[in-house]
Amino acid sequence: MTASTEPLAPESMSDQTIKKKNKKKNKLAKLEDQREENVKQKPQETEEIELRKKDKKKRKKGKESESQASHEESADEPKRKKKKEKKEQKQEEENGEFSETQKIKQDSVQFDGEEKVVVSGKDAEEAKYAPMKSFADSKLPKNVLNCCKDFKSPSPIQAHAWPFLLNGRDFIGIAKTGSGKTLAFGVPAMMHVLDKRKRVKNKNPLCLVLSPTRELAEQIFNVMCNAGQSCDVKSVCLYGGTSKGPQISSLNSGVDIVIGTPGRLKDLMNMEVCQLKDVSFVVLDEADRMLDMGFEDDVRFILGRTCSARQMVMFSATWPAAVHRLAQEYMDPNPVKVVIGSEDLAANHDVMQIVEVLDDRSRYERLTALLKKYHESKRNRVLVFVLYKAEAGRIENMLQRSGWNVVSIHGGKAQHERTNALSLFKDGSSPLMVYSCSHRCGCSRIGYSRC
Repeated sequence: MTASTEPLAPESMSDQTIKKKNKKKNKLAKLEDQREENVKQKPQETEEIELRKKDKKKRKKGKESESQASHEESADEPKRKKKKEKKEQKQEEENGEFSETQKIKQDSVQFDGEEKVVVSGKDAEEAKYAPMKSFADSKLPKNVLNCCKDFKSPSPIQAHAWPFLLNGRDFIGIAKTGSGKTLAFGVPAMMHVLDKRKRVKNKNPLCLVLSPTRELAEQIFNVMCNAGQSCDVKSVCLYGGTSKGPQISSLNSGVDIVIGTPGRLKDLMNMEVCQLKDVSFVVLDEADRMLDMGFEDDVRFILGRTCSARQMVMFSATWPAAVHRLAQEYMDPNPVKVVIGSEDLAANHDVMQIVEVLDDRSRYERLTALLKKYHESKRNRVLVFVLYKAEAGRIENMLQRSGWNVVSIHGGKAQHERTNALSLFKDGSSPLMVYSCSHRCGCSRIGYSRC
């Protein structure tokens, strides 16, 4: 007996087909959902990757910038160093000091008696520049040295200045007033004239000495006149406050050395009666005082009219920045500088200084008390310094009314009055003088006992 096979019912087949379709449909739906999720995740991942790349590039760029900045900084280091050196150099110049890198000099510190002497300059150590121990060491003619016969030996500034000046060097001398500066430059100036006159036969002056005040100019003139008599060197003194006629006559007759104040000298130059084109030896005496009094423009005008090939000499009690700049502009790049003592502004240690602080009403009473103490004999010479010319006149009148034999010098007086007052004070006829501090007459040379 064989098994019979029965055909499936149509309903059963339909159910199976539907199930398969549903299953396939669900599978397709799941795949579709997964695809959509992948599509959504992909932009996020791409964005994260992009952000990571950007961050990496930024860090790399930062490192490169730091490296470049460091390189630039190291490259700029020499520039900054150079700029700093220039700034320091400028500051040194403003303080009136020569920079060692500028001048290439060696300073020689010596002692002349109790005086400290500092010598600086190119080749200043050479044997030919050794300071003189006696006037005979200069080996100058007797008629030139005749002006030194009353002195036993050269002063420190003379001993150090002559060897340099007689060899034609530009020279800076820092020394206090009354140290013998006039003959320190005066004798080399006369030797310069005697040498030049062998070749130059005209009447134009060959040497120029500039002074800040009339009194100092006259003092230099007196010394140079006496010194020049034995060697036939003629000088003229040009200053304001007096007639120009005699001064013009002296210039027209012919002179070797012109001594004068900047104002009057400039006036005569503008009048074309004073020709400085042959001047090849120039001295600025008390250069610090001259610039302090406002003569810098006049000095520059005058120097510009002298011979370009000139020997420059500057004497000063101090060495401020303005004088330093003038020296740098008009002197040789390697001048010799000799400092006797100190170049700083300081009180004169040779004079006892006593300071008393008083009100205005007590000052005159204290002055008369001091005069009774120090000027009782009325023979010793006493100087009373005041600040203004009006005060000088007032104090002079008050002292005269009190019975004191007194004279005064100040800017309000004519030149002949000032000259007469100075003469009376020097010869002791009027041993008491009131003096305005705005003027300066070389008081260290007139022998006062108190001031």
